[in-house]
Amino acid sequence: MRPGNKQARTGTGAIARVVAGAAVALAVAVGAGSAGAVEPDEMLEDPALEERAREVSKDLRCVVCQNESIDESNADMARDMRLLVRDRLLEGDSNEEVKQYLVDRYGDYVLLRPPFKPTTYVLWFGPALILIGAVLAVVFSYRRKAAAPAAPPPLTDEEKAQLRTLLAERGEGAETTGKARADHTKPKARRGGRS
Repeated sequence: MRPGNKQARTGTGAIARVVAGAAVALAVAVGAGSAGAVEPDEMLEDPALEERAREVSKDLRCVVCQNESIDESNADMARDMRLLVRDRLLEGDSNEEVKQYLVDRYGDYVLLRPPFKPTTYVLWFGPALILIGAVLAVVFSYRRKAAAPAAPPPLTDEEKAQLRTLLAERGEGAETTGKARADHTKPKARRGGRS
């Protein structure tokens, strides 16, 4: 057995253990989150009424957390909304009446599955439009970078010769043409007659 292979397997084993540990932690977190956030002091004594309250709560969005039902959210606002649902059910409201009461207070946004109508188009199409906009921004950014002018091609031998000739005529090509200047400190004569 070669020592390099043993080290490679040991490194792979360590990575596998880390991945397995992360998977277990994620499973525990998801399992804990799905248990719900309803506290024992919130629960109704009547099991049938409590079941209705849980059913209604699962359809209502926490207005603070935004993507959790009030049944799953630990936010204070979600707790207040759960208590309100239970109070309305104790007063004799049907499940739909409780939902409508909360819609009247918070708008259609409070429903995890809002109705499909002009006032909720943003809720239905907003995420897709944001995703499409992000994809288009990336595509246009990539195209702009790809369409940027490329570096000019290197000069041909003929162009280099022309450049050396032009620089020599102007007196600036000593380094390029291989000629050394006699005195680098000598000031150049100004045009216009004064020196």
